[in-house]
Amino acid sequence: MSRSSVKERFYYPKDREIEKPFNWKQMTRLLGFLKPYVTTLIPKAVVAMLILTAVRLIVPVIIGVYAFDWAIAHENYSLLYQLVGITAGLFVLSFLSNRYRIKTTNLLGQHVIHDLRQTLFNHIQFLSHRFFDTRSAGSILVRVINDVNSMQDLFTNGVINTLMDLVTLTGIFVILFILSPPLAIAVLLVIPIMFFISTRLRRNIRRSWQQVRMKMSKLNSHLNESIQGIRVTQAFTQEKNNRVYFTGVNTENYLAWKEASRKNAMFRPFVDISNAIGSAILIWFGAVLIHQGSIAIGTFVSFAFYLGMFWGPISRLGQVYNQLLVAMASSERIFEFMDEKPNVPNKEHAISMKSIRGTIDLKRVVFSYDDDSRKALKGINLHVPAGETLALVGHTGSGKTTIANLISRFYDATEGRVMFDGIDVRDIDLRELRAGVGTVIQETYIFSGTIMDNIRFGRPEAADEEVIRAAEAIGANEFIEALPEGYHTEVEERGNILSVGERQLLSFARTLLSDPKILILDEATASIDTETEIVIQEALKKLLKGRTSIIIAHRLSTIRDADQIVVLNEGEIVEKGSHEELMKKKGRYFDLVLSQYNTLDTAL
Repeated sequence: MSRSSVKERFYYPKDREIEKPFNWKQMTRLLGFLKPYVTTLIPKAVVAMLILTAVRLIVPVIIGVYAFDWAIAHENYSLLYQLVGITAGLFVLSFLSNRYRIKTTNLLGQHVIHDLRQTLFNHIQFLSHRFFDTRSAGSILVRVINDVNSMQDLFTNGVINTLMDLVTLTGIFVILFILSPPLAIAVLLVIPIMFFISTRLRRNIRRSWQQVRMKMSKLNSHLNESIQGIRVTQAFTQEKNNRVYFTGVNTENYLAWKEASRKNAMFRPFVDISNAIGSAILIWFGAVLIHQGSIAIGTFVSFAFYLGMFWGPISRLGQVYNQLLVAMASSERIFEFMDEKPNVPNKEHAISMKSIRGTIDLKRVVFSYDDDSRKALKGINLHVPAGETLALVGHTGSGKTTIANLISRFYDATEGRVMFDGIDVRDIDLRELRAGVGTVIQETYIFSGTIMDNIRFGRPEAADEEVIRAAEAIGANEFIEALPEGYHTEVEERGNILSVGERQLLSFARTLLSDPKILILDEATASIDTETEIVIQEALKKLLKGRTSIIIAHRLSTIRDADQIVVLNEGEIVEKGSHEELMKKKGRYFDLVLSQYNTLDTAL
């Protein structure tokens, strides 16, 4: 299979290229994460930086002017020895202050990166389902991990070092013009030329780093999907095609990095050329000034020292600018997520869920997952009294799960209203609402940790005894006790050491422990064998008792006892009633039951 045909099998939503001008307003927003440390770490780093910079600026004057022009020229060896001692002491001070500066800036950078990642993760936690519907897990991981990490150099070295280099350059400018204005002007003439050429690279470098971020996002998306779906890949022997596709996205990522690094590397040669030109001017024009008697040899020596010191900060500022470009490309992507608003917002001064008994009403509800796509629900009207059980049946895509999502308020109705006890769900506190609506789905997610932790997930404050009682009530205690460490057995991500039925039993126990007022079972028994289903059916009687319940099931034998059964077809209600009433009508529900039993008879 060719690489192009392999690519057609994979699709990831394109990570949008963000085209914004380089602006300091956004950089100010990014640097705002330094604010908590303005009175703690930053002053310490700045003091250490100022001491280090002052020492570096003083030493060339001591060596050139005082040592050469005063001590050596006048054979004052006593002064020379004193200057040697002073210089040695200054170097020790420089070493200590530099060490403290590095330690403090590293600590500062790690604090800021930690805060930035935490802020981004916290914000993502409260975004709506629609946000995750349109983005792959890999692209989100890239922004939380890679994009935040890419700013580590800026916060660890960039901010304080930039300040240090600016102070150093300012000091060198001032000292050079004090020592000899003509020579200073001559050696610094090359700077405007270098600055003009380097600014031409800015746009290309920034766009190159954006390309790197997008390629990395695509790579992570495929990598995440490949690992999660490895069993399916191996079952269909698609390892080779998977490898071909990964080679493609990996190569694209490599080429993007290569191009960005190439453009980044173009700045340093400009600095080296400028340094060479400046040194040539210093030697030629300095020799002329010495011959004319305009400057002394010591002044020339100090100039040589300062010129050598001058291009180092210039080069580092170029690197910081590159860090700034990388940070800008990454921060644009991070702030795009941070500026994302939930499609399902929590209303200010919302009503507490604690006062809700559990009556559910859907009035003329219309819903579409995309604004311009086909409607998943078309004017649904439902009434479920508190404490009763409603069963939703119908073919795949008929709208059953969509109704459950609207009741849990993972989405808001496009038209119409969803109400609890006559109160619009949009007026109820969102967190309390979701805490009061327990959901058990077919694909149970098990987190890394112990069995105890997974059952306790919906109610972290629950005591161990409560967790065990919930497991016993649901019929999960027997298999849990048989595990090597019982309730304290560690399970890996997705609970692969457990069977599908065992994971589902844990999900039931988790929901029972959270004690919701409204219960939604979305194909909750579809993956359970007949023997386990008998255990679950008994447990469900306890779970459903006193709760308003919504049961979505293809296995129609599980909903016989529902107070009300609603048959959906293409987003519309086509039948409604109890099992006995619907069977007497011999309509759509009767046909579904009959076809299911015929299928079972054929299988037997």
